[in-house]
Amino acid sequence: MTTGSAGERQARPWYVVAAVVFAVVMAGTTLPTPLYGLYREEIGFSEFLVTVVFAVYAGGVITALLVAGNFSDILGRRPVLLTGLALSMLSAVCFVFEGGLPLLFIGRLLSGFAAGLFSGGATAAVTELAPPGQQGRAALTATAANMGGLGCGPLIAGLLAQYEPHPLRLPFLVHLALLVLASGVIWAMPETVAVRYPRPPLRPQGMVVPHEARRVFVPAALSAFAGFSLLGLFTAVAPAFVATYLDVDNLAVSGVIVLSVFLASMAGQMLMGRTGAVRALPLGCAVLTVGLVLIGCALLAESLAVLIAGGVVSGLGQGLAFRASVANVSRVAPAGQRGGTISALFVAAYVGISVPVVGIGAVAVAVGLRTAGLIFVACVIVLSTAVAAYLVRRPMPAA
Repeated sequence: MTTGSAGERQARPWYVVAAVVFAVVMAGTTLPTPLYGLYREEIGFSEFLVTVVFAVYAGGVITALLVAGNFSDILGRRPVLLTGLALSMLSAVCFVFEGGLPLLFIGRLLSGFAAGLFSGGATAAVTELAPPGQQGRAALTATAANMGGLGCGPLIAGLLAQYEPHPLRLPFLVHLALLVLASGVIWAMPETVAVRYPRPPLRPQGMVVPHEARRVFVPAALSAFAGFSLLGLFTAVAPAFVATYLDVDNLAVSGVIVLSVFLASMAGQMLMGRTGAVRALPLGCAVLTVGLVLIGCALLAESLAVLIAGGVVSGLGQGLAFRASVANVSRVAPAGQRGGTISALFVAAYVGISVPVVGIGAVAVAVGLRTAGLIFVACVIVLSTAVAAYLVRRPMPAA
């Protein structure tokens, strides 16, 4: 049964605390971003294999979402989040003792499992832990924690790897310590799900979207796919591009470049309050398109300033569209299926963060990283423009 009254939750802002834990877990998923060049030197593998390693993480996320996306609706949020923390710890241990590709793959896979469990479960928990009347603020807090954590990972790893000893070990030791503290927090967190007895069987749900949510879900999922494709570009490929074409080999700078995209995403999420969730989705897709055009120009001109500008503009659009997607899907999903429906939205997002990135790596083998990036940008521009045009013609139903 549900523990923790509304009064207790209002006295103690558990939704903020849960969001901090969310951010800590997500930071661990992007810690390797500025380190891939060091792994290439240590182990000796191609840029294509970098994208495959990255895709292994996304595959773990998708698997967890498809298999266990609704488990927190049945077991409760807290047990699922504690499991995610344990998997994240095991991932960090793999990186600490990494000695070649096998542990690198296993560590990324476990990190993906952890992120998959947190993406739906933590988003739902943060929203449900909010005091009455603050659900909108909590939804922003949850999505900001997701994006903020993803952005802080490269910055933390870049700073520690550039200026401290043991660049491939220290970032994960620091993260492991944070995860231990986070586990204590989740253990003390109030449960928000009324567990039913006898408990329904745990079955992999796949990507199940309730019928009443589908009209909203499809354009939201396509916009999430496009936006997360951009994030995949920056977290898997951008450090290699700036090192190869722009002669930027400072790991901290690479981390800051990636962070700027995620900070812009957070800013975009905050802007949704001014536009409303219905209008924010097509507007976010349009802004994302403008940013992608700038990124394409940066690839052609080999300009760091234009690349950062394009990343920031694209991040604004991605954040605006992503928060609108989560808000609209959460609004129309039935309460008993909310966690599973949000998880399905994240499946679409993480397909976007993985498949196009592997495509970039494969095409780059034949035509080079810059040309592959231009092809990628053109494809995502077509998709985001199509979603924006569709939503202008057929707006989502108002709240």
